[in-house]
Amino acid sequence: MCSNDYPKETARHNTRSEGIASTEKMLDRIAKTAYNNDRTYEGCTRCVLAALQEHLHLLHDDKAYRAVLKASTALAAGVARRGETCGALTGAVMAVGLVAGAERLDDAEGYVRAMKVAVEVFDRFKNNHGTVKCFEIQEKLFGRHYDFFNPEDAEAWRKDGGLDKCPSVCAVAARIGAEVILEFRKRK
Repeated sequence: MCSNDYPKETARHNTRSEGIASTEKMLDRIAKTAYNNDRTYEGCTRCVLAALQEHLHLLHDDKAYRAVLKASTALAAGVARRGETCGALTGAVMAVGLVAGAERLDDAEGYVRAMKVAVEVFDRFKNNHGTVKCFEIQEKLFGRHYDFFNPEDAEAWRKDGGLDKCPSVCAVAARIGAEVILEFRKRK
């Protein structure tokens, strides 16, 4: 059965308790953007990555931005819709790579640095959701998982609230990714 207490992103846009341009408001905005991206365009990996790129200014070159977004497209729904590692998590980890990763294959220091930061995202996501597997997250959210290549399953996902529940996972992943990236930038 589907869990009613499954963690859901609750971005707050109607409060003034946080200061103008506070970190918390920025995290809320990033989470809300990832949610809206996935609800509108679908494709969890690219929707999380786009939200993080937009708000954290990860790429300053439009051609590079489009290339990275394009590369992320087939990673959605657990890599090629196969239910493996959650695409929302993959999008957050890709963003970490843009911030902390190596620009050359022989940059061992950059490779190690990126892995350390990516582990922070992975572990926080897993702690939040109890798993990193797309199908297992779907089972927690919906009580079952879906084969998106099957038209009946795709329609059932929509009817079962897929356009709210999966975007909520994107919002959580984007928030976690943003938190880790901001912490990394402070340590740098």
